[in-house]
Amino acid sequence: MMKVAILNFPGTSCETEVERLFQTIVKAEPTIVWHADATSLEAYDAVVIPNGAVYGNYLRPGALAKSSPAAKALQAFAQAGKPVVGLGNGFQVLVEIGLLPGAFLQNPSLTFQSGKAALRVNRETKFTNQYREEVITLPYAQQFATYYNDTPIAKEQIVMTFEDNMFNSTQSIAALTNEGGNVCGIIALPERATEAVIGGTDGLPFFESILNNWSEQ
Repeated sequence: MMKVAILNFPGTSCETEVERLFQTIVKAEPTIVWHADATSLEAYDAVVIPNGAVYGNYLRPGALAKSSPAAKALQAFAQAGKPVVGLGNGFQVLVEIGLLPGAFLQNPSLTFQSGKAALRVNRETKFTNQYREEVITLPYAQQFATYYNDTPIAKEQIVMTFEDNMFNSTQSIAALTNEGGNVCGIIALPERATEAVIGGTDGLPFFESILNNWSEQ
């Protein structure tokens, strides 16, 4: 069974819902790991950084996380080719640590926004190849959802795009991977769309793809 580390930083607020997802829905073995204790992640098969205002989003969302002992461990884990996922604020952490390119800006409204967004899926990545639909709906809840990059992102690295680009993100990006294809950040929240009782299951194939592509490695 895949062993999943769920990194818990000060301000992280969604680690328990990710833990429940892996325990009861996609059937992996999750462990919530306090960031200061994450000096090595070698014992795990995958790492997830959940949503939540890490360090209160001081300086920039996710900026202070790069000074954590977990940052070097994450970099080594990713270099080994293992899957790393950043959900919502976790995407911002991956950018600040340097595992994904670009930066995040405040929403055009300059306010926190939440709701559901239509996303177009690139089904050719290891994080999405279990999807059958090309357009899905996922919830979001962010004040800094505008992805910016002054260098074009390669088409094969773009995992999902906003259909209406409500946040004016570069190339309408809602999710992307690193060049190696094993690190993925998604600004939407697929973990909140894995059961019909909570509003839909469009997020489930995202996690099924991870297990399908890496659980046997």
